[in-house]
Amino acid sequence: MSESFPSAVDTAVHFAHVAYRMEERYDARSPEVKYFQTWTPEDTMNRIEDADVFVCSGFWDNALLERATKLKYIQSIGAGYDQFPLDELRKRGIRLANASGVNQNAVAEHAMSLILGLNRHIHTGRDNQNSRTWRGMLGDLTQREDELIGKTILIVGMGAIGSRLAKFAKAFDMNVIATKRDPSTAEGPADEVVTPDRLNELVPKADFVALTCPLTPETTNIVDVDVLLAMKSTAYLINVARGQCVDEPALAVALKAGQIAGAGIDHFWNEPLEADSVFWDFQNVIITPHTGGETRLYEERVIDILNDNLNRLWNGETELRNQIV
Repeated sequence: MSESFPSAVDTAVHFAHVAYRMEERYDARSPEVKYFQTWTPEDTMNRIEDADVFVCSGFWDNALLERATKLKYIQSIGAGYDQFPLDELRKRGIRLANASGVNQNAVAEHAMSLILGLNRHIHTGRDNQNSRTWRGMLGDLTQREDELIGKTILIVGMGAIGSRLAKFAKAFDMNVIATKRDPSTAEGPADEVVTPDRLNELVPKADFVALTCPLTPETTNIVDVDVLLAMKSTAYLINVARGQCVDEPALAVALKAGQIAGAGIDHFWNEPLEADSVFWDFQNVIITPHTGGETRLYEERVIDILNDNLNRLWNGETELRNQIV
């Protein structure tokens, strides 16, 4: 055990989240440590001084550090960690790990459900149900539901989520093309993987363009006017990455003009999505409220990482799972 890290019975774990039932699920595992949960930023600030370990995401505030005199390890509940002051954490000797990988299956499933929903017109079927409308048979082939067999999906970001999505797509007999910074490390089944700078070469081939990439300076607005213009008029955009990966005004123009067939969007630049947003009114768009990674197993998977890292720290190991600092 590390000299600076307390023993299991002396460790206090502070969970902080507005909705995730971390304490409840942790309790089901009968842990040795002390633990508690706060549900608001105010309560979090008031209790942070009791924590050796802090498990949080959206409640992070740099001001917490002034009260967190015991804090030695932060476990982010999400994969993102741009909210944390990494240099300051290093200076204070506070370890940080993220939850990368906990939602890879959930987000890939969500992307596939958006693809299926749009391709099979599930969204318009629900609209018709709400208006008690029984749609007749369609003679216009362009207006009918479609099949995925033989269609091509372009996965932008062939990491854990993208690789899982590729497996789902292959199960539907789709062609898979993808981008990845180092194509040699791509793990999912794909017919072609290229570097991101060649994205525009692949876009015209795709029936679905699915964003599963992290948000970086390079991926901000990666779907811009040029990409939208290069897409087939029958193609759909699927965004289960960050909203900032898409030029939203350009997407709105493309949807309104019929430049693309539609979109499935799980994340926007501003959330909650503003009541007057034009995206609410597009019949060819399926909107989900940033729930792609949120399933009944989310807490369990975060706790798996937490327990793994706590055991490493108690055993005096220097490397953490998903270590950032």
